[in-house]
Amino acid sequence: MGVSTLSIIVHETSNILWEELVDEFMPAPTEKQLQKIAEVYEKRWKFPNCFGAIDGKHCQIKYPSGSGSSYFNYLKYFSIVLQGVADADKKFIAIEVGARGKQSYGGIFSSSTLFDFIEKNKFNVPLDKALPNTNIKVPYVLIGDEAYPLKSYLMRPFPNRNLDPIKENFNRRLSSARKCIECVFGILREKWRILEKDIEVEPEKATAIIKCACILHNVIRERDGDKDLDYYNTITNHENTTQKACPFFSEQQ
Repeated sequence: MGVSTLSIIVHETSNILWEELVDEFMPAPTEKQLQKIAEVYEKRWKFPNCFGAIDGKHCQIKYPSGSGSSYFNYLKYFSIVLQGVADADKKFIAIEVGARGKQSYGGIFSSSTLFDFIEKNKFNVPLDKALPNTNIKVPYVLIGDEAYPLKSYLMRPFPNRNLDPIKENFNRRLSSARKCIECVFGILREKWRILEKDIEVEPEKATAIIKCACILHNVIRERDGDKDLDYYNTITNHENTTQKACPFFSEQQ
């Protein structure tokens, strides 16, 4: 089979898988679904009113002809960015793929459809809810790292400068809960080995391949759950790393 024929088959199949599966395995979340996600985050990670963890992943691509340095990232390779939001069960809630590697995560978020939907109240984010054992109502939020802007609907850690115990505890809780999206990226890379090296197609086709991998990730998580070997290997490695970094803080605490 010729290279050009194979290229067409891969591209068309990737697009079809995304189009046929996205409504079932990555639908636009309802308010009740986001509330359920927040309940799981609170139960597992002791972080209330959180409806998802957000982060970006640089996916390596070959140099796009005539693109200059726009795809060249701070890690010193060419990439397009996968921005993902994950629930506490290590599934994608929403993704956007295709931003150029030179862009910052904060900039990518600010120009994303997700940002536009949340800003215009089109993402079904639940109304403010009281924190546990208090009458203090606060918004439902995404959680991200320092690369993301602080918003009423997006929490980031306190800067690590002269923090009191309360702020240090907040940062630990946020960091632990945010590991959900990092684990998703780890599982994705472990299962779809094409993400471990340059995707040797133009950015448009690379975007279709990455979207296909993300929707298949959700299919596998839905059907195999924790029995998936790549999930087990990734989570085991993550837990070992977390215990070394924070031996006094675990998911059960």
